[in-house]
Amino acid sequence: MAIWSSLARPLQFSTQFKTLLKSPVVCNAGKNALMLSRPMSGHGPRIFTITPSRFQWHKFKDLFHFYIMIGLIPVLGIVFYANVFIGPAQLTDIPADYEPKHWEYHSHPITRFIARYIMTNPQQEYEKILHHLYEENEKRQMLELEKRVRDKMAERHDYQSYYYRPAMGKYHRVAKEAADHLETVRGD
Repeated sequence: MAIWSSLARPLQFSTQFKTLLKSPVVCNAGKNALMLSRPMSGHGPRIFTITPSRFQWHKFKDLFHFYIMIGLIPVLGIVFYANVFIGPAQLTDIPADYEPKHWEYHSHPITRFIARYIMTNPQQEYEKILHHLYEENEKRQMLELEKRVRDKMAERHDYQSYYYRPAMGKYHRVAKEAADHLETVRGD
């Protein structure tokens, strides 16, 4: 019996092979798709289209629309409100004792806002530049003085005594006391 069942097995494979021959695997390389026709159970067309993934494109579109909604629309709303309802500044007479603030020199309300709350005061910037120039001038003067000292040392054939170490008074006094004590003990 086992022999008969093993003889029937090739017949089963041949019937499956015949169904594959009736609906062969057809590969058509289209522009963006690979068409495969294979036997499927169920309803509908018997063609399965393999296409590249569009996940990245859809993710890009979603993030693009998200950031448009988050960023661009509110900014456009603020600009529209500032231009339509507030408008540019008008020149008017000011009292003699009034000194305008630095942001009041701008005519557009958005530039006034930026000058008032985001940018630094031009006077403060000017003073920072002056401080930087002062520091650089001090460095230049110090280098000039060092150069003059080196020139005088070269002119007078003078040099720094790197081997000379100034004595500290404490140790000098202790050494002198010890020497005096030894001299008194020894005698003349």
